[in-house]
Amino acid sequence: MECSICGAQAVYEVKYNGSSLCKKHFMEYVEKRVKREIRSQVNFSRKNMKISVAISGGKDSSVTLYLINKILSNRRNLEITAFTVDEGIEGYRSTGLQKAEKLCKNLGIKHDVISYKENYGYTLDEIMKIDKKTISCSHCGPMRRQLMNKISEYSNSDYVALGINLDDYSQSILMNVAKGDVSRYARMAPHSYVRDGLVPRILPLRKIPEKEVVLYALLSGIDFDSSWCPYYSMAQRNTFRDIIDKLERETPGTKFAIVKFFDETRPAIKNNISSESIILNKCKICGAPTPGEICEVCEDMESIRNLERAT
Repeated sequence: MECSICGAQAVYEVKYNGSSLCKKHFMEYVEKRVKREIRSQVNFSRKNMKISVAISGGKDSSVTLYLINKILSNRRNLEITAFTVDEGIEGYRSTGLQKAEKLCKNLGIKHDVISYKENYGYTLDEIMKIDKKTISCSHCGPMRRQLMNKISEYSNSDYVALGINLDDYSQSILMNVAKGDVSRYARMAPHSYVRDGLVPRILPLRKIPEKEVVLYALLSGIDFDSSWCPYYSMAQRNTFRDIIDKLERETPGTKFAIVKFFDETRPAIKNNISSESIILNKCKICGAPTPGEICEVCEDMESIRNLERAT
Protein backbone atom coordinates (compact mmCIF):
# COMPACT_ATOMS: atom_id res chain seq x y z
CA MET A 1 0.00 0.00 0.00
CA GLU A 2 1.46 3.33 -1.12
CA CYS A 3 0.92 6.82 0.22
CA SER A 4 -1.65 8.65 -1.92
CA ILE A 5 0.43 11.83 -1.68
CA CYS A 6 4.08 10.83 -2.14
CA GLY A 7 4.08 7.15 -3.08
CA ALA A 8 6.09 6.05 -0.03
CA GLN A 9 5.01 3.07 2.05
CA ALA A 10 1.73 3.88 3.74
CA VAL A 11 1.12 3.28 7.45
CA TYR A 12 -2.59 4.06 7.47
CA GLU A 13 -5.60 3.62 5.24
CA VAL A 14 -8.19 6.40 5.61
CA LYS A 15 -11.30 4.40 4.76
CA TYR A 16 -13.71 7.31 5.09
CA ASN A 17 -12.01 9.24 2.26
CA GLY A 18 -10.34 6.46 0.30
CA SER A 19 -6.71 7.57 0.77
CA SER A 20 -3.58 5.96 2.21
CA LEU A 21 -0.88 7.89 4.07
CA CYS A 22 2.78 7.40 4.98
CA LYS A 23 4.04 8.32 8.46
CA LYS A 24 4.92 11.91 7.53
CA HIS A 25 1.68 12.70 5.78
CA PHE A 26 -0.44 10.89 8.35
CA MET A 27 1.00 12.99 11.16
CA GLU A 28 0.54 16.17 9.12
CA TYR A 29 -3.05 15.09 8.38
CA VAL A 30 -3.83 14.76 12.11
CA GLU A 31 -2.01 17.95 13.10
CA LYS A 32 -3.73 20.02 10.42
CA ARG A 33 -7.21 19.02 11.60
CA VAL A 34 -6.36 19.54 15.28
CA LYS A 35 -4.91 22.97 14.49
CA ARG A 36 -8.12 23.86 12.63
CA GLU A 37 -10.23 22.78 15.62
CA ILE A 38 -8.13 24.78 18.06
CA ARG A 39 -8.43 27.91 15.92
CA SER A 40 -12.20 27.50 15.65
CA GLN A 41 -12.67 26.89 19.38
CA VAL A 42 -10.25 29.35 20.99
CA ASN A 43 -10.43 33.13 20.95
CA PHE A 44 -6.82 34.27 20.66
CA SER A 45 -7.61 38.00 20.75
CA ARG A 46 -6.85 38.29 24.48
CA LYS A 47 -3.46 39.66 25.51
CA ASN A 48 -2.66 36.94 28.04
CA MET A 49 -4.23 33.51 28.02
CA LYS A 50 -4.00 30.20 29.82
CA ILE A 51 -5.17 26.78 28.65
CA SER A 52 -5.31 23.94 31.17
CA VAL A 53 -5.26 20.41 29.82
CA ALA A 54 -6.99 17.62 31.72
CA ILE A 55 -4.61 14.68 31.37
CA SER A 56 -5.34 11.19 32.65
CA GLY A 57 -2.19 9.65 31.18
CA GLY A 58 -4.19 7.77 28.55
CA LYS A 59 -3.79 8.10 24.79
CA ASP A 60 -6.40 10.81 24.14
CA SER A 61 -5.43 13.29 26.84
CA SER A 62 -1.70 12.68 26.27
CA VAL A 63 -2.01 13.38 22.54
CA THR A 64 -4.15 16.44 23.32
CA LEU A 65 -1.46 17.90 25.58
CA TYR A 66 1.31 16.97 23.15
CA LEU A 67 -0.42 18.62 20.19
CA ILE A 68 -1.54 21.73 22.04
CA ASN A 69 2.06 22.20 23.15
CA LYS A 70 3.41 21.52 19.65
CA ILE A 71 0.93 23.84 17.91
CA LEU A 72 0.69 26.67 20.45
CA SER A 73 3.91 26.71 22.51
CA ASN A 74 5.42 29.47 20.33
CA ARG A 75 2.67 31.93 21.28
CA ARG A 76 4.12 34.45 23.73
CA ASN A 77 0.77 35.40 25.23
CA LEU A 78 -0.26 31.82 26.04
CA GLU A 79 0.51 29.65 29.06
CA ILE A 80 -0.16 25.90 28.93
CA THR A 81 -0.66 23.92 32.14
CA ALA A 82 -1.96 20.45 32.92
CA PHE A 83 -3.75 18.65 35.72
CA THR A 84 -4.93 15.16 36.61
CA VAL A 85 -8.09 14.27 38.49
CA ASP A 86 -7.29 11.38 40.85
CA GLU A 87 -10.49 9.41 41.42
CA GLY A 88 -8.79 6.97 43.78
CA ILE A 89 -9.15 3.80 41.71
CA GLU A 90 -6.65 1.27 43.02
CA GLY A 91 -4.33 -0.25 40.43
CA TYR A 92 -5.55 2.08 37.68
CA ARG A 93 -5.19 5.78 38.34
CA SER A 94 -1.67 5.49 39.82
CA THR A 95 -0.34 4.15 36.50
CA GLY A 96 -2.00 6.89 34.48
CA LEU A 97 -0.76 9.52 36.89
CA GLN A 98 2.82 8.37 36.40
CA LYS A 99 2.48 8.62 32.62
CA ALA A 100 0.90 12.08 32.91
CA GLU A 101 3.67 13.36 35.17
CA LYS A 102 6.34 11.95 32.85
CA LEU A 103 4.87 13.62 29.74
CA CYS A 104 4.45 16.96 31.49
CA LYS A 105 8.04 16.81 32.71
CA ASN A 106 9.32 15.99 29.20
CA LEU A 107 7.36 18.91 27.73
CA GLY A 108 8.28 21.31 30.54
CA ILE A 109 4.64 21.85 31.50
CA LYS A 110 3.43 22.50 35.05
CA HIS A 111 1.29 19.61 36.33
CA ASP A 112 -1.12 19.53 39.28
CA VAL A 113 -3.24 16.79 40.84
CA ILE A 114 -6.70 17.18 42.38
CA SER A 115 -8.33 14.23 44.14
CA TYR A 116 -11.77 12.92 45.09
CA LYS A 117 -10.49 11.98 48.56
CA GLU A 118 -9.29 15.47 49.46
CA ASN A 119 -12.35 17.22 48.05
CA TYR A 120 -15.18 14.80 48.79
CA GLY A 121 -13.86 12.64 51.61
CA TYR A 122 -14.15 9.44 49.56
CA THR A 123 -12.27 7.72 46.76
CA LEU A 124 -14.38 6.25 43.96
CA ASP A 125 -13.45 2.78 45.21
CA GLU A 126 -14.83 3.67 48.65
CA ILE A 127 -18.02 5.07 47.12
CA MET A 128 -18.59 1.90 45.11
CA LYS A 129 -18.20 -0.23 48.24
CA ILE A 130 -20.90 1.85 49.92
CA ASP A 131 -23.26 2.06 46.94
CA LYS A 132 -23.33 -1.31 45.23
CA LYS A 133 -26.41 -0.59 43.10
CA THR A 134 -25.58 2.63 41.23
CA ILE A 135 -23.20 2.44 38.26
CA SER A 136 -19.86 4.14 38.84
CA CYS A 137 -20.27 6.69 36.03
CA SER A 138 -23.30 8.21 37.77
CA HIS A 139 -21.03 9.18 40.66
CA CYS A 140 -17.79 9.74 38.76
CA GLY A 141 -19.00 11.90 35.86
CA PRO A 142 -20.39 14.85 37.87
CA MET A 143 -17.50 14.68 40.37
CA ARG A 144 -14.86 14.74 37.63
CA ARG A 145 -16.53 17.63 35.82
CA GLN A 146 -16.80 19.63 39.02
CA LEU A 147 -13.14 19.12 39.96
CA MET A 148 -11.93 19.89 36.44
CA ASN A 149 -13.80 23.17 36.60
CA LYS A 150 -12.61 23.87 40.15
CA ILE A 151 -8.90 23.48 39.41
CA SER A 152 -9.19 25.32 36.07
CA GLU A 153 -10.99 28.23 37.71
CA TYR A 154 -8.52 28.26 40.62
CA SER A 155 -5.62 28.57 38.16
CA ASN A 156 -7.41 31.38 36.26
CA SER A 157 -7.54 29.35 33.05
CA ASP A 158 -9.40 30.73 30.06
CA TYR A 159 -10.07 27.26 28.67
CA VAL A 160 -9.81 23.66 29.81
CA ALA A 161 -8.91 21.17 27.06
CA LEU A 162 -10.30 17.64 27.20
CA GLY A 163 -8.99 14.56 25.37
CA ILE A 164 -12.22 13.54 23.66
CA ASN A 165 -11.85 11.87 20.27
CA LEU A 166 -14.37 11.46 17.44
CA ASP A 167 -15.62 8.11 18.76
CA ASP A 168 -16.26 9.52 22.25
CA TYR A 169 -17.89 12.65 20.88
CA SER A 170 -20.28 10.93 18.48
CA GLN A 171 -21.31 8.59 21.31
CA SER A 172 -22.07 11.52 23.62
CA ILE A 173 -24.19 13.19 20.94
CA LEU A 174 -26.22 10.03 20.34
CA MET A 175 -26.63 9.41 24.08
CA ASN A 176 -28.16 12.85 24.60
CA VAL A 177 -30.46 12.34 21.63
CA ALA A 178 -31.57 8.92 22.90
CA LYS A 179 -32.27 10.35 26.36
CA GLY A 180 -34.14 13.33 24.91
CA ASP A 181 -31.87 15.62 26.94
CA VAL A 182 -32.17 18.74 24.77
CA SER A 183 -30.61 21.04 27.37
CA ARG A 184 -27.49 18.89 27.80
CA TYR A 185 -27.27 18.49 24.00
CA ALA A 186 -27.21 22.28 23.62
CA ARG A 187 -24.61 22.67 26.40
CA MET A 188 -22.10 20.16 25.00
CA ALA A 189 -18.52 21.28 24.48
CA PRO A 190 -16.78 22.93 22.76
CA HIS A 191 -18.02 26.10 24.41
CA SER A 192 -17.96 29.33 22.42
CA TYR A 193 -19.53 31.26 25.31
CA VAL A 194 -18.71 31.91 28.96
CA ARG A 195 -21.17 30.91 31.68
CA ASP A 196 -20.65 32.41 35.11
CA GLY A 197 -18.57 30.04 37.24
CA LEU A 198 -17.72 27.62 34.42
CA VAL A 199 -14.45 27.52 32.51
CA PRO A 200 -15.19 26.93 28.78
CA ARG A 201 -14.16 23.47 27.56
CA ILE A 202 -12.45 22.82 24.24
CA LEU A 203 -12.06 19.51 22.38
CA PRO A 204 -9.11 19.59 19.96
CA LEU A 205 -9.49 15.88 19.04
CA ARG A 206 -13.25 15.81 18.51
CA LYS A 207 -12.84 15.05 14.79
CA ILE A 208 -9.95 12.60 15.12
CA PRO A 209 -11.01 8.90 15.17
CA GLU A 210 -9.78 6.87 18.12
CA LYS A 211 -7.55 4.60 16.03
CA GLU A 212 -5.85 7.66 14.52
CA VAL A 213 -5.17 9.00 18.01
CA VAL A 214 -3.55 5.69 18.96
CA LEU A 215 -1.42 5.59 15.81
CA TYR A 216 -0.34 9.21 16.23
CA ALA A 217 0.71 8.52 19.83
CA LEU A 218 2.75 5.49 18.76
CA LEU A 219 4.42 7.27 15.83
CA SER A 220 5.24 10.28 18.05
CA GLY A 221 6.74 8.13 20.79
CA ILE A 222 4.21 9.25 23.39
CA ASP A 223 4.30 6.91 26.38
CA PHE A 224 0.67 6.53 27.46
CA ASP A 225 -1.30 4.34 29.84
CA SER A 226 -3.27 1.73 27.90
CA SER A 227 -5.14 0.20 30.84
CA TRP A 228 -8.93 0.35 31.17
CA CYS A 229 -10.94 1.65 34.09
CA PRO A 230 -12.07 -1.39 36.13
CA TYR A 231 -15.59 0.03 36.18
CA TYR A 232 -15.65 0.33 32.38
CA SER A 233 -18.07 -2.56 31.83
CA MET A 234 -20.76 -0.80 33.85
CA ALA A 235 -20.94 2.22 31.53
CA GLN A 236 -24.09 2.72 29.45
CA ARG A 237 -21.83 4.32 26.85
CA ASN A 238 -20.73 0.84 25.75
CA THR A 239 -24.13 0.23 24.14
CA PHE A 240 -23.87 3.41 22.08
CA ARG A 241 -20.27 2.59 21.16
CA ASP A 242 -21.37 -0.76 19.72
CA ILE A 243 -24.22 0.85 17.76
CA ILE A 244 -22.05 3.56 16.21
CA ASP A 245 -19.15 1.18 15.47
CA LYS A 246 -21.56 -1.12 13.60
CA LEU A 247 -22.88 1.81 11.56
CA GLU A 248 -19.33 2.98 10.85
CA ARG A 249 -18.31 -0.46 9.55
CA GLU A 250 -21.32 -0.53 7.23
CA THR A 251 -21.06 3.13 6.20
CA PRO A 252 -17.60 4.70 6.73
CA GLY A 253 -17.94 8.33 7.75
CA THR A 254 -20.97 7.84 10.00
CA LYS A 255 -19.17 9.27 13.04
CA PHE A 256 -18.26 12.42 11.13
CA ALA A 257 -21.85 12.68 9.92
CA ILE A 258 -23.15 12.57 13.50
CA VAL A 259 -20.82 15.42 14.51
CA LYS A 260 -21.79 17.41 11.39
CA PHE A 261 -25.47 16.98 12.30
CA PHE A 262 -24.73 18.20 15.83
CA ASP A 263 -22.79 21.25 14.64
CA GLU A 264 -25.59 22.26 12.28
CA THR A 265 -28.50 21.71 14.67
CA ARG A 266 -27.11 22.95 17.99
CA PRO A 267 -27.27 26.70 17.22
CA ALA A 268 -30.98 26.54 16.43
CA ILE A 269 -31.69 24.37 19.48
CA LYS A 270 -29.66 26.62 21.77
CA ASN A 271 -31.61 29.68 20.59
CA ASN A 272 -34.94 28.02 21.34
CA ILE A 273 -34.40 26.36 24.71
CA SER A 274 -35.55 28.05 27.89
CA SER A 275 -33.16 30.62 29.30
CA GLU A 276 -33.69 28.97 32.71
CA SER A 277 -31.63 25.99 31.56
CA ILE A 278 -28.71 28.29 30.72
CA ILE A 279 -28.62 30.50 33.81
CA LEU A 280 -26.53 29.03 36.64
CA ASN A 281 -26.84 29.51 40.37
CA LYS A 282 -24.33 28.79 43.12
CA CYS A 283 -24.85 25.60 45.07
CA LYS A 284 -26.07 26.44 48.57
CA ILE A 285 -23.73 23.84 50.03
CA CYS A 286 -20.44 24.05 48.13
CA GLY A 287 -20.83 27.14 45.93
CA ALA A 288 -20.26 25.27 42.67
CA PRO A 289 -22.26 26.40 39.62
CA THR A 290 -25.56 24.55 39.22
CA PRO A 291 -28.89 25.07 37.43
CA GLY A 292 -30.76 24.32 40.69
CA GLU A 293 -30.27 25.21 44.33
CA ILE A 294 -28.03 22.25 45.20
CA CYS A 295 -25.51 20.78 42.76
CA GLU A 296 -25.62 17.19 41.57
CA VAL A 297 -22.44 16.29 43.45
CA CYS A 298 -23.67 17.56 46.83
CA GLU A 299 -26.94 15.67 46.39
CA ASP A 300 -24.95 12.54 45.53
CA MET A 301 -22.63 12.97 48.52
CA GLU A 302 -25.61 13.25 50.86
CA SER A 303 -27.05 10.02 49.45
CA ILE A 304 -23.71 8.25 49.91
CA ARG A 305 -23.43 9.43 53.52
CA ASN A 306 -26.96 8.25 54.20
CA LEU A 307 -26.15 4.84 52.76
CA GLU A 308 -22.97 4.65 54.82
CA ARG A 309 -24.87 5.49 58.01
CA ALA A 310 -27.48 2.84 57.22
CA THR A 311 -24.90 0.03 56.94
